[in-house]
Amino acid sequence: MAKNPSRRTFMKKTALAGAAAVAIPTFIPSSAFGANDRINAAVLGINGRGQSHISSFMAQKDLQVTTLCDPDMRLLKKGQAAFKEKYNADVAIEQDLRKVFANKDIDVVSIAMPNHWHSLATIWACQAGKDVYVEKPGSHNIAEGRKMIEAAHKYKRIVQHGVQLRSSPAVQEAVQLMRDGYIGKVYMARGLVFRMRGDIGDKGLSPVPEGLDYDLWTGPAQMEPFTENLVHYNWHWHWDYGNGDVGNQGIHETDLCQWGLDVGLPTKITSMGGKFLWKDSKETPELLTSIYHYPEQEKIIQFEVRPWLTNNEGGATVGNIFYGDKGYIVVDGYDKYTSFLGKDNKPGMSKSDGGPVADGVDRGLGGTDGHFENFIKAVRARDSSILNGPVETAHLSSALAHLGNIAYRLDRVLEFDPKTETFVNDPEADKMLTRDYRKGFEVPDVV
Repeated sequence: MAKNPSRRTFMKKTALAGAAAVAIPTFIPSSAFGANDRINAAVLGINGRGQSHISSFMAQKDLQVTTLCDPDMRLLKKGQAAFKEKYNADVAIEQDLRKVFANKDIDVVSIAMPNHWHSLATIWACQAGKDVYVEKPGSHNIAEGRKMIEAAHKYKRIVQHGVQLRSSPAVQEAVQLMRDGYIGKVYMARGLVFRMRGDIGDKGLSPVPEGLDYDLWTGPAQMEPFTENLVHYNWHWHWDYGNGDVGNQGIHETDLCQWGLDVGLPTKITSMGGKFLWKDSKETPELLTSIYHYPEQEKIIQFEVRPWLTNNEGGATVGNIFYGDKGYIVVDGYDKYTSFLGKDNKPGMSKSDGGPVADGVDRGLGGTDGHFENFIKAVRARDSSILNGPVETAHLSSALAHLGNIAYRLDRVLEFDPKTETFVNDPEADKMLTRDYRKGFEVPDVV
């Protein structure tokens, strides 16, 4: 189906994006999408989580994935063939995300690239007039998250953060129960990330594989010699690209801790952990315990990342526990909760979305399809208030993880000012609010 060019007005003003000086044109919609207008989507980063983005986009009505983008041509060719086989449709492939943003026929993009790319790709997309679904964590550092919010507002873009549990009816019900006082005064949240993370070894240095544009993969980070320790998944465990498991799986739980307690950023943070199991190339800690204090609200968050063999807590190994003076609620994973009341832990209310289908809606694992559905609904309505995971959550939940990592790396208790989003009289910690960006890949000021 042909696109209607009257929906968008081309603006002469452009933003230069990166060393190749590819112009990213800025577009402003002249009208909202109609109920039956087809939306064209591109998926950026197609290894791992990007596969879920493709399937969730394709599950939406009147939406077509038209482009796959990844710096690795090997993945692109496989992905293109798999797309053709699964959907009986052709899809374009592109290594350079800037060319995707310059394509005026693409309306929305999803970002499933490594963490160090999330904020810059989101901001560039907003500048180019694209609406964005961005994977967690929204940012690689605290300063980037604030700039994402500024970009979304300045360019009037719809930006959804990939914390799909916010689209789970069961989790929504659990949060509402806490708002209604079901377990009394809720004073503490505990986030759990108990995952079987093994030894990744150390593969040493090697030539860049044919087909991989390592310059684009590196993007905002400083250029380092190539190693298979990074590409394609284990970058999670290296500070230049990832944020450890608290900034990986843990963002779902940091987000729910804040949502359930109805808090933002804390004023005091302490964190301790280390590598105790494997002598491998990971830089980030295998085990990490962080505490975030909110003295004015009389609330506290405990967060624990634990590898390998472990018990569950309240039936959950990945999830959240909320404590009140009348009981506690356990959110297990992305789409169910149980509650326990009184000193005898009497079972209370509980709910599960019931798997892929809940309330007649195909939501996919952990509400992924439902979260994309919520995103597209907001895109069509041009109304960010509809979003279950707005850009503000991308900043705040990611910032909580970053604060814990900074406290761990500096090995001391930190005091933080949520209003200025800086540390209190601590220039060394303030330096870790941002990073040194490679020329051509700087995260821009957009205010």
